[in-house]
Amino acid sequence: MPDTLIAELRFVGRDAGAVKALSGFRKKQHTLPTAANPTTQAFLARLCAPELAERAEALFQTLREALGYKRRDISLNVESAQALLRARDFTLEIAYELDPASPSDYLITQTLLDAHEAAVLASDAFNAVFRGAFSELSFALKRGVQVEAVIDAVEALDDADGGNSGGPGGRGGDRAAPLRVSYPSDYSYCEIAVEGVAARVRCTGASVDLLFPKGGSPLELLREFAAVRAAFQLSKELGALLA
Repeated sequence: MPDTLIAELRFVGRDAGAVKALSGFRKKQHTLPTAANPTTQAFLARLCAPELAERAEALFQTLREALGYKRRDISLNVESAQALLRARDFTLEIAYELDPASPSDYLITQTLLDAHEAAVLASDAFNAVFRGAFSELSFALKRGVQVEAVIDAVEALDDADGGNSGGPGGRGGDRAAPLRVSYPSDYSYCEIAVEGVAARVRCTGASVDLLFPKGGSPLELLREFAAVRAAFQLSKELGALLA
């Protein structure tokens, strides 16, 4: 895949923890948040500051040594509940926020973006640093697309195949369809199952996202994305999404 395409990808990893487990939380002084709002988020920012700073600094040092970066090649800024690591070849964001569904817990989102060199993402050193770190890969669609059009494109493949697939929508036969689509009745999104790809491929109209059952390295996620991109070439409409 061209570097220009890879630069559009976002690799996302998620983690969580209990607010009361943060080192800054004092049971006798503090009360657990019962809602996620600017005030409680500021409270979390104060509590998580030591852990965030330690986590970000460790990544800074590991990446600097693993990739042989000089001072001008990499920088780190930690502010409030977010750390921003800018490197010559990519950007890494780490953000802490309260879980809206369970405010006594917090969420950590780690996002790798603006990767300028495919060779860096494919290097052993880089993937060793981020082994198992990412479980989502997101590709923002520049012009957007109607979800209904994506659904129709996948279902048209089944029609063109004579409905011989053994998957949903098929009418007999023992050969699995290379692409299968599912969607809610409001067509707010659709999910495409790609033969041989473990990730769920979700299209929201604004993005195509690969959701993996477990964390992987950037290279592992890239390989799955390449497989999805190749499978989408079965349809002119689908192929244009990931061009």
